[in-house]
Formats: sequence, structure tokens, C-alpha cells
Amino acid sequence: MAEKRDYYEVLGVGKNASADEIKKAFRRLAVQYHPDKEGGNEAKFKEINEAYEVLKDSSKRQRYDQFGHAGVGGAAGGPGGNPFGGQGGFDFGDMGFGDIFENIFGGGMGGQTRGRRQARGRDVEATVEIGFEDAVFGTEKEIHLNVDDTCEHCKGSTVEPGYQLKTCETCKGAGQVVSVTRTIFGNIQQASICPTCRGTGKIPEKPCTVCHGHGTQKRARTITLKVPAGIDDGAVIRLREHGEAVANGPKGDLYVNVRVKAHKRFTREGDLILSEEHVSMVDAALGTTIDVATVDGPVHMRVPAGVQSGTDFKLSGHGVPHIRSDSRGAHIVTVVVDTPTKLSKHQRELLEEFNKPQKRGLFG
Repeated sequence: MAEKRDYYEVLGVGKNASADEIKKAFRRLAVQYHPDKEGGNEAKFKEINEAYEVLKDSSKRQRYDQFGHAGVGGAAGGPGGNPFGGQGGFDFGDMGFGDIFENIFGGGMGGQTRGRRQARGRDVEATVEIGFEDAVFGTEKEIHLNVDDTCEHCKGSTVEPGYQLKTCETCKGAGQVVSVTRTIFGNIQQASICPTCRGTGKIPEKPCTVCHGHGTQKRARTITLKVPAGIDDGAVIRLREHGEAVANGPKGDLYVNVRVKAHKRFTREGDLILSEEHVSMVDAALGTTIDVATVDGPVHMRVPAGVQSGTDFKLSGHGVPHIRSDSRGAHIVTVVVDTPTKLSKHQRELLEEFNKPQKRGLFG
């Protein structure tokens, strides 16, 4: 994977550029490289947009200036965004990990096979809600469905065991019938799916005595879904052929929408976890060590003397796992210095003494 270019270099601005200068540079380059324009460049346009998304946001820009691309979740496939691109999803095939980044919307939901059209079961949609830590480390969830499933008696063939399918007499095995309509412009032929065999060209010698020739039965099913570590809110997991069944054809797919509950202390941007820690004015001035809450448990963090409110500290390896590797993002801790609102007389005297000009020495 090619190393990311410096965002300031991408937009052609200096590190001290104002927000207005950054916006103007983005608009000029976006018009120049827009993929819908003749001579445009989609790769450059995406790079420009990624750089602008970071530099236009003051907090993201601050972290980028301090930590580089790692400070804005760049390793997860884009700053502050869903690493699955919003339109993508997980394709687990037969509950395995298959092609995990297949674009699930490329062919649409409920498509037909090429060539002669084959019946296919309906796609099914479900939603699961998981906790913040479950999204970070992965989990398993049970999904309960009540759908048309394959008839256990005839195994979906529609035929009573011991009998076979025979050629449909209505369409003679063609799967469609042709009707002729007389109009003032002449006879018009129109083909439609055969109502007897429903387009298969075959009918059972004797229909199944359990499903009455439908090949399916309404049944409650429970599916155990493996949610991978690092999944983000809004991701879609596709389970192929775990949707509704159909006679003499493959099942539809199951699309699971993942919703991640908000955390009371943490927020997430890409592969980063963000949180705040409060320190007193005295600890900020003198320096201290604090216990920072992370998804891995408390972590000791040294706060240097003289720290300013709003300063960010990076805890490497305590963020969100990367889907394509074993590495993890960082946990960014923002230190907030608390200024006391009520002081005792003695405390006020001490602060006033501290605020007095220092006396010069004999040779000062």
C-alpha cells in the first residue's frame, strides 16, 4: 500500500494556511480533478477530498499536525469515516470470512442468474445492536428469523419422495407461454412466465404431501452471526443463501445492519478512540500521573508539568483493530485542566502570592 502524501502538500497550501485558504484550494482542485469532468482524475479527487476532510476540522487538523496520519485514523481507510466505505459490507459466504470486502450492492439485492432465469429466494434484512467494546473486539449475536425455509420432506424439490419432475404440459418445458394480441397495427406476440410451472419448465408427478408442491415451509430459524473486531456503526454484513428459500433454486441472502451503541466515555473516529481526562490546575502546573480508562482497562499516563488544557496525548495500540491486519489504532486522550470556581481565603492568598512578580537577585 502506497504511503499517504502530506495533506498540506495534497492541497498545495502551507502548514500555517488559514481555513479560508484551505477551502479555496480544495474548491479549485476539486473542480480541476472531478471524475465527471473531462480530464478528471478519480484517484486525485479522492485524495484531495480526504485531505480536506481532515484540514477543515480544527480538532482533526490539530491531531494531524501532532501525530501525522496516525492521529486521524488514516490507517483505517480514511479519516474519521467508516472503513468499509459506507456502501460496502462484509460478505461471510456460508458463515465463513470469504471475500470480506466484497461490494454487496454491486449486483443489487435479489438478482437473477445470467442466461436462463433461475428462481431465487427473497433476500432478508435484519438489524443487530452491539456495544462499543463488542465492536472493538468482535462478538457473536443470535439472529432470530421467521422465513420460508426449504421443505424437509421433499428437500425443496416440490415432489413427493419416490416421484420425479416431468415436463410441463402447458409450456412444453419452455418455461414461458406466448400470447397473441390483435391490434390495428397487426398481431403482437407477448411472452410471459408459464403460470403452471412458474418458469421452471417442470412440474411434479406428485406434489409433496407436506408443502403441497411449494418446496418451502414457514419456519423459525436462529443464526449465530460472528461480528468481526473493528466493525463500525452502519456496516452491513452479507450472509449468502441465508435468506428465504424457493423451490428448485438457491436461497436469497441475509443482510445484517450493524448498529453500535454510544459509549458514555469514548467516541470513535476511524481506528481511533477518543476520550477526555480532567486534571486539577495544580497537577497541570506540577505534573502528575493519572489512570486513563481505555477499552483494555486502566493505563498509567504521565502528564508533564505545565500542560495546557486541550493538549492531546497518544496511547498507541489501544484503539480499534484494523480489519486487514492484526494492528490497532491509537487512543487519543485530551487533557482538560479544571479551574476551581470556589477558593478558600488561604487558597486565594497563595494564588495571589504566586501571581506577584518574582524579586530579582542581587545581580538581576
